Amino acid sequence: MEEKKQVIFTRPHKTVYAAGDKIIKVFDDRYTAADVLNEARNEALVEQYTTLDVPSFVSVSETPEGWCLVRKKIEGRTLAELMDAESDKLETYMEKFVELQMAVHSQKVFSIKRLRHKLMDQINSLKDVNATVRYELATRLQSMPKHTKLCHGDFTPTNVIVDENGRWWIIDWAHAAQGNASADAAMTYLLFCLEDKKKADLYRKLFCEKSDTARQYVERWLPIVAAAQLTKKKEEQKEFLTGWIDVAEYQ
Repeated sequence: MEEKKQVIFTRPHKTVYAAGDKIIKVFDDRYTAADVLNEARNEALVEQYTTLDVPSFVSVSETPEGWCLVRKKIEGRTLAELMDAESDKLETYMEKFVELQMAVHSQKVFSIKRLRHKLMDQINSLKDVNATVRYELATRLQSMPKHTKLCHGDFTPTNVIVDENGRWWIIDWAHAAQGNASADAAMTYLLFCLEDKKKADLYRKLFCEKSDTARQYVERWLPIVAAAQLTKKKEEQKEFLTGWIDVAEYQ
């Protein structure tokens, strides 16, 4: 007997359901089999080769609704929910969030895609951005230090679940890659800025302090990751992100 599915949330081109002890993410036809299989591969690789708390990958398959990815369900609340519900603990939560991201960066998954290759492909695909800007972005990317640290690529409080025992689980590894930790931090800062500048500034301050990283170094990645975010074609973000891809502003 098939378990009853309950919609957890919907986003453009995907719907996430809970069914018993599993989470099912269903993608529409915008996602190819290769897209979904790549996300499934990332989930499996991170589970196998790291010491991080990540939900167990179960399966990937094609359904009448579209391709779907299934993983174990983690009971708990997202860190985003906790930050909003307990605003007096924001700095404490943010400190642990930064420490968790640094734990991610301490891991190695050598068979996962390289971040600089992914970013270069994204820059080159931005045909709405003129060739001169694309060249400047590509040149900066090529000049940045090339590391092999595990990067989540979408590390936000909505992708951290805190269970009833206080364990912090990291979900949604679709954008994972190996690369420079400060690029990952710049993306997290950018995603915070899209929602809440106060949290963004607190995050940046704590990340730079705890990782002993110069703020200016993280900022040098901002035009590059803003270009990467533009490729997601979220119309409500376009004006904001376009203003961030000026390389000269972050010299």
